[in-house]
Amino acid sequence: MDLKQLLLKDAMIMDLKATTKEEAIEEMVDKYYKVGVINDKDLYKSDILKREAQTSTGIGDGIAMPHARDKAVQRATVLFAKSAKGIDYESLDGQPAYLFFMIAAPDGADNLHLQALAALSSLLINPDLVANLKKATTKDEVQKLFDDAMAAKEAKDKADEAKQAAKNKAAENNSNEDEKPFVVAVTACPTGIAHTYMAEAALKEQAEKMGVDIKVETNGSEGVKHKLTSSEISRAAGVIIAADKKVDMPRFDGKHLVNRPVSDGINKAEELINLATEQKAPVFHSEGGAVSDDEDSAESKSLWSKIYADLMNGISNMLPFVVGGGILMAISFLLESSVGAHSQWFLFFNNVGNYAFSFLIPVLAAYIAVSIGDRPALLPGFVGGYMASQATASFVSSKSPAGFIGGLLAGFIAGWTVIFLKKSLKNLPKSLDGLKPILLYPVLSLLIVGAIMYFAVDPVFAVVNHAITAFLETMGTGNAVVLGTLLGGMMAIDMGGPFNKAAYTFAIGTFTATQDGALMAAVMVGGMIPPLAIAIATTFWKNKFTEQERQAGLSNYVLGLSFITEGAIPFAAGDPLHVIVSSVIGSAIGGGLTQLWGVNVPAPHGGIFVTPLANKPLMYLLAVIIGAVISGVIYGIWKPAKKVESK
Repeated sequence: MDLKQLLLKDAMIMDLKATTKEEAIEEMVDKYYKVGVINDKDLYKSDILKREAQTSTGIGDGIAMPHARDKAVQRATVLFAKSAKGIDYESLDGQPAYLFFMIAAPDGADNLHLQALAALSSLLINPDLVANLKKATTKDEVQKLFDDAMAAKEAKDKADEAKQAAKNKAAENNSNEDEKPFVVAVTACPTGIAHTYMAEAALKEQAEKMGVDIKVETNGSEGVKHKLTSSEISRAAGVIIAADKKVDMPRFDGKHLVNRPVSDGINKAEELINLATEQKAPVFHSEGGAVSDDEDSAESKSLWSKIYADLMNGISNMLPFVVGGGILMAISFLLESSVGAHSQWFLFFNNVGNYAFSFLIPVLAAYIAVSIGDRPALLPGFVGGYMASQATASFVSSKSPAGFIGGLLAGFIAGWTVIFLKKSLKNLPKSLDGLKPILLYPVLSLLIVGAIMYFAVDPVFAVVNHAITAFLETMGTGNAVVLGTLLGGMMAIDMGGPFNKAAYTFAIGTFTATQDGALMAAVMVGGMIPPLAIAIATTFWKNKFTEQERQAGLSNYVLGLSFITEGAIPFAAGDPLHVIVSSVIGSAIGGGLTQLWGVNVPAPHGGIFVTPLANKPLMYLLAVIIGAVISGVIYGIWKPAKKVESK
């Protein structure tokens, strides 16, 4: 990939007028259209925005690299633009962006835009180039800076390749002429674009300064490049893994291994290389992970960052089920009010939505487990999550599912059970290795996780549910406002667990016995508020949420209005303190208001769609709005700003 052929002077913008991210994208897309790089502004802009919705291409250090590949692009091009004042581009480091590189590639360009991104990323690790680009005043100056940088990089890459080939040959011949320490590294980030190659460039540059030989394998969107050979791994003093996603690890068995986030590969290259060359990193074993005498070793990621990463793996895989199933259920409620509850169309949408929802907790638990224990943990995680969604403890008189809290426990229990089994079985004879993944891990992990869920987790939640129900029955309906406040708040505590189920069941029981829908109004409002509050917070406090969270937040408007509390589960699982506390406050207020105003809703479900059935429809809606706004504002203000993540 020759970047010089892509960087057109005609497409450069030396003084970007935009003051916002949206305006910057619009201005650059317009420029592309004017110079004939694209023939359909709307299509290209749409694909640029779709990419931004995945995660911001503002990679930090004042640089943004928006990119897209579609049919509107006539030729592969890199547009350079600069802003003197800087623009809030929602960059990963939270800082303004000054330099912009918009990459366009034709639909059949064979990953051309990804290659351009890789080339750009490896150049932009050079602070001198970045500083000079910020000072540049003419298009010719910009192009010359890149020409010089590319020429220097190409020459250096060729020299490095020749040097590496010579060293490999010397190693094969057992020659010790060059006694420089040698390390190998792997860089990878979730999107496999910018930080993957920036970490590669930073490690290689720092190694050269330190007199250390290094070979870096990149696991990017183009696939694995510069793949490490077994002989290179064997002769390396140590291994550096600078990655935020899983890489092929068993090949490093028995090597001193530094495992850090990809951002450390960029910002702490010297530290990582020292740890690898001096063999101060723990020795990695493919069965059971790294072993170190010092459990608090700096080479390991912090416990809480690991737990957070495992949790996010479960949540990200659960989100499509929440959104897809929730929207279909919302459509079914619309159809119910127009064509009736016995219509085949209502039953189709409602059933398919419910089928999707039945997988929420199992998928959450399964992918938390996989993040911890890899593929062998999928089975026990999935089954443990399913058990958490069902009332499985048959020996307990009160039946209650453990809900999403039980699902979280199931995921972590399953993952660490597999880790335990890997360590316990690592000394078995080599002849039995083939039995581990197909027999020993599935059977033993399922037995252990199933027993813990059946005899410990589920019974605990069943007892909790029984106690709550008994407490509600003692209250009766004498103090309606207090009871409405309590029921509304309980709907938001665990969003499908024993508190939620106890409140809803109590209201249903009262409605069935008396046909009085007063308490149904309280639980309906209480259940609608958590997803609505999240939608409000993600709308008005955008900087505190990731792109994925913002998109999920939009769907929560529909889910909340449809009385689908589960829309809030991904947010509650990832940030239980802020989500649950703020939701309980708003839901309690909303539930109490329904009783204060004497609202009655004679329907067991439907959310906003059963408003015409309420005796006081405006008061019913007002209770929802007040509670949702209160919760949304509390959550939006209270939630900390999102952590800077490397992508």
